[in-house]
Amino acid sequence: MDNLVLEVLESVGLEHTVDMMPAELSGGMRKRIALARTLILKPDIILYDEPTTGLDAITGMEIIELIKQVQEQYQTSALVISHDMKLARYAAKRIAMLIDGKCYATGTYQELSTSKDPSIRAFFE
Repeated sequence: MDNLVLEVLESVGLEHTVDMMPAELSGGMRKRIALARTLILKPDIILYDEPTTGLDAITGMEIIELIKQVQEQYQTSALVISHDMKLARYAAKRIAMLIDGKCYATGTYQELSTSKDPSIRAFFE
C-alpha cells in the first residue's frame, strides 16, 4: 500500500477503511474519502460543495472540524459553498453572500449576522 494513501486516510480518520468497498461506507465516510482523494493531489485550494448536506448534526460537525483540521495540517485554503450557516459560523473566516446570483455582501460571520439589512438578516433567523 502506498504510504501517501495511508497518510491521507489517517488524516481524515479512515485508515481502517483501506480494504472496504464503496458500498460499505456511510455517507460521512464517503465525504471523508472524497477529501482524502483530493489530498493526494496536494492542492493549495480545496473547493467544498455543500459538505454537510445529507449528514446528521453530529457527522456534520465532524466534517466542519475536518475542514478546519485539513486547512491547518496541509496549509490549504478552502472555498466552501453552503447554505449551512452553522458551517459558515464555525469554519469561515470570510463569507460572501449570494442573492439572486450576485455577490450581495461580504464580511465575517459576526459582521453579517449583526447586519441591519433585511436581506442578510433572513439568513441568520
